[in-house]
Amino acid sequence: MPLTDVSFIMIHTEEITQQITQTAKDFAAQYIKPHVMEWDEKQIFPVELFKEMGALGLMGVLVPEEYGGSGLSYLEYKIIIEEIAKVCGSIGLSVAAHNSLCTGHILSFASEEQKQKYLPKLASGEWLGAWGLTEPNTGSDAGNMKCTAIKKNNEWIINGTKSWITHGKSGNVAVVIARTGEPRTKNNATAFVVERGTSGFSAGKKENKLGMRASETAEMIFDNCIVADENRLGEVGDGFKQSLKVLDGGRISIASLSLGIAKGAFDAAARYSKERYQFDQPIANFQGISFKLADMATEIDAADLLTLRACELKNQNKNVSREAAMAKYYASEVAVKVATEAVQIFGGNGYTKEFPVEKYYRDAKLCTIGEGTSEIQKLVIAREVLKNF
Repeated sequence: MPLTDVSFIMIHTEEITQQITQTAKDFAAQYIKPHVMEWDEKQIFPVELFKEMGALGLMGVLVPEEYGGSGLSYLEYKIIIEEIAKVCGSIGLSVAAHNSLCTGHILSFASEEQKQKYLPKLASGEWLGAWGLTEPNTGSDAGNMKCTAIKKNNEWIINGTKSWITHGKSGNVAVVIARTGEPRTKNNATAFVVERGTSGFSAGKKENKLGMRASETAEMIFDNCIVADENRLGEVGDGFKQSLKVLDGGRISIASLSLGIAKGAFDAAARYSKERYQFDQPIANFQGISFKLADMATEIDAADLLTLRACELKNQNKNVSREAAMAKYYASEVAVKVATEAVQIFGGNGYTKEFPVEKYYRDAKLCTIGEGTSEIQKLVIAREVLKNF
C-alpha cells in the first residue's frame, strides 16, 4: 500500500496533543535530564523513576482505563517515547519495552482474569515488566529456541536462559516465550507469565553496554521453574505468532525511540552551529554545515511520516507488519546517521562527554539491532511487498 493511500494524520484535538507532549517534556526536563550522565556513567537503572512515570500514566499508555491505564492511542504513545528519548534514550527504551512488549503482550493475548490481575499493576508503574524471547544462540532464529516448557499435570516446567532482556533483573513480572514443540516445527512455542520470586526463576548477568547504559539489560534464567497452566497466555503453540504481533507494535516503539534520539541530536547540532564561531561567523553559515543539517532534517521528517503511518494503521487494528518494519528500519538508520553527523558538526567537542551528542551517538546504534535488526526488517518488508506479486 503506497504511503499516499494512507491517511496518517490522526484527528485529535490540538489541546490534548499539546498537553501530552508538555507532560512528557516537563517530566523529562525535571526528573531525567539532571541525572542523564550520572546514570549513564555508573549504569544506574533508576527503578523508582518508573513509579513516578506510572503516576502520570506513562507506564500504561495504551492500556484501557478499565484496567488502570491511560487509554491513549499509538499517536500519543509515539509522542511520549519521543519526548523522553530526546533527553535520554535509555529511559525511553525502558518505557517502550515496558509498554509495548510485556504489557502489550498481556493486553493483546491474556484472558480477562489475567488482564485484571496484571495490567493495573503494570499500568500504575507498581510493577515493571520484562519480555523474554531472545536467547544466547537464537536471536533472530526464534524457531530454534532452547528454552523449553514441558507440561506435567496442570503445571509447566520451564528450563533455559533468555538473554538481552530489558529489565531482566528488576522486572516484577515477565512474559516468557518457551518452546513447547520440536525445534523448527510449526506452532512450537507458548507464552507464559512468570512473576519474580517464582521458584527456579532468577536473574543472570547484567550486560555492560556501549549505549543505553541506564536501561537494564540482563539474562533471565529458568532452572526447573514451575508455573501453573493458568499463567499460560493463549493457546499452546501460539507463542511465536503472538510474538510477531507484539513485535509489530514494538517496532513502532523503536521507530519512535529512534526519532527522539535523532531529534535530540539534531536540535543540539543546530543550536551549536549557531553558537560556534569560526572565521568570525557561525559555522551554520558554511554550506558544508548547513547542507548536513538540511539532510538531517529531511530524513527525520521522512522517518516521522513513516512512523505516523504505522501508528494510524495500528490504531485501526490493521496489519502493520510492513509499515512497522519500514518505520523501524528507516528511523533507526536515520538516528545513527543524524547522531553521527551531529558529532561531526560539534567537531572535537562532539567526541567528549561535556556535550550531549556523544551519548546520542552511542545510544542510537541499539535501535538498528533491538526488536529485529535492520537486516531482519528488510526480510519482513520484502516478504510483505512480494505478497502482491
